[in-house]
Amino acid sequence: MVMRFIGGLLLLALSQFSFAADGLTASVDKNPVLVGEYFTLTIEATGKVSGETPDTQELAKIFNVGPMSTSSRTSIINGSISSSTTWQMQVLARRAGEFTIPAFSVSGMTSEPITLNVIPRDQDDGTQNDVFVKVALQDGPLYVQQAALYTVKLYVGKELLDGQLTAPELADTQFTLLGKQKEEYEIVDGRRYFVVTREYLMQPNKSGQFTIDGPIFNGQVREGYRRLAISAVGESVALDVKPIPENFPGAWLPSELVHLGEEWKPTEDTVTVGTPITRTLTLTATGVTQEQLPEISVPQIDGFRTYPDDSERKQISRDGRIISQMVSSIALLPQKPGTFTLPELKVAWFNTKMGKTQYASVPARSITVIADPNAPKAPTLPEVQKTEPETPQIDTIPQQASMPTTMIQAEKSWQDWLLLVSGYVLWVLTLGWFLFKKPTPASAKVTSSTVTQSDPMVELNAAAKLGDTKRYYQALMSLTSKLGAATLSDWASKQNDASLSHEIANLQATLYSSNNQQVDLSTLHKLVCAALKQHANKGKVNGNSLETLY
Repeated sequence: MVMRFIGGLLLLALSQFSFAADGLTASVDKNPVLVGEYFTLTIEATGKVSGETPDTQELAKIFNVGPMSTSSRTSIINGSISSSTTWQMQVLARRAGEFTIPAFSVSGMTSEPITLNVIPRDQDDGTQNDVFVKVALQDGPLYVQQAALYTVKLYVGKELLDGQLTAPELADTQFTLLGKQKEEYEIVDGRRYFVVTREYLMQPNKSGQFTIDGPIFNGQVREGYRRLAISAVGESVALDVKPIPENFPGAWLPSELVHLGEEWKPTEDTVTVGTPITRTLTLTATGVTQEQLPEISVPQIDGFRTYPDDSERKQISRDGRIISQMVSSIALLPQKPGTFTLPELKVAWFNTKMGKTQYASVPARSITVIADPNAPKAPTLPEVQKTEPETPQIDTIPQQASMPTTMIQAEKSWQDWLLLVSGYVLWVLTLGWFLFKKPTPASAKVTSSTVTQSDPMVELNAAAKLGDTKRYYQALMSLTSKLGAATLSDWASKQNDASLSHEIANLQATLYSSNNQQVDLSTLHKLVCAALKQHANKGKVNGNSLETLY
């Protein structure tokens, strides 16, 4: 009975409550508003909304809309139970005029549209003098992927407490902040302003007519003991982006000015075989990024070894322009004498001022390579045949052959035989004395000194022990020159040893290339000694001993 009585009382109490009617309303916190000034749009629904949210697509076509925040609450007032859901967002108008905030619908409920009046900045009461934004973009149309400098400057005439400056945005266009923002003070019309400057690298990726909306600033300044909200918006900039010409050759390079230059070390047009030449190419262009500069293709030249180095790239901004530069170094090592022509190098680019394709180039250059004057050049077989006619040789041979025939026919006396026998005996005694006689230390020292002064093999061994690559290279060149080779590479190729040729090429690259090439001098010396010993053995068979080289 007690439980039934309590239940009846609860039903009676609940019957006294009534639920508020459902509805949807929209409101703004200020009207009118200034151009570039944020205002708060609030949408509130009473009753259950089943997790739905208002659709703001139509609103975003007219205004800049920030992120939406959602909150819900339930309350009981004078016996009435009410529940509500609230959505809030920050909205900004970029242009002056009278605009209509459209109606919103949630769970079958619809709000009323709102008429909003947006006032231009020049009709304000003078607060625009406290803060304003200036933007700048280079004059003239841009081409697709052409880099331009977009500069934003914020002027604040009071003590700035905090603020937010938006970045420029445009569809199919990339904006990149260059470095850090600059903060300084300037005097404008006799008033001191705190100025914040930001530079953006802008590259459109699509052709057409566009409008860059100015950046927006919202913040707070101090005025006496009060915090005042301030805002400003930059002017919009019309942009005309032209497409890439269909007939442009090579990599697309739009610019106002492109220059290709070169430097040579040494500067002379005549060099010696084995003398390294450094060729430095510098490509400079405005209105493009450093990544857009194309690699310069340098063809291989017969008679030269080529060692290209990595390219160095950099870019700067100056006088509202982007300037990019690429420096490439190439080491050339002449291998044989002769006159060689280095072909012309060209880079295609599109002149955005004149609207046509042009070429940045360096002219062709002739280089004369001469043999090393300090290296004796052995005569070749064809030269001997030219200097010694065949007819005199044929006439001389019978005469030399007839002389011993006449001497053999002559009859020798006993004195002749005695002289002949005594000569052979003396020759045998002298040979035995040389074979069994031990050299004294003094004579050994003299022999060693003589060999050191005249034998390049001693210099080669000393350089190998010290690990001196330059000294070893000079000694090896001198040694191969005495063996009759025109160049070190020619001598290496005649040995038919791929390992030896590879190590000699590494030695040259170590001395004359900037690629940090390393050579194993111990391995190279073993290969050189093996080749020289093989050559010496061949010399012994042919009657030309090379033992003095060891």
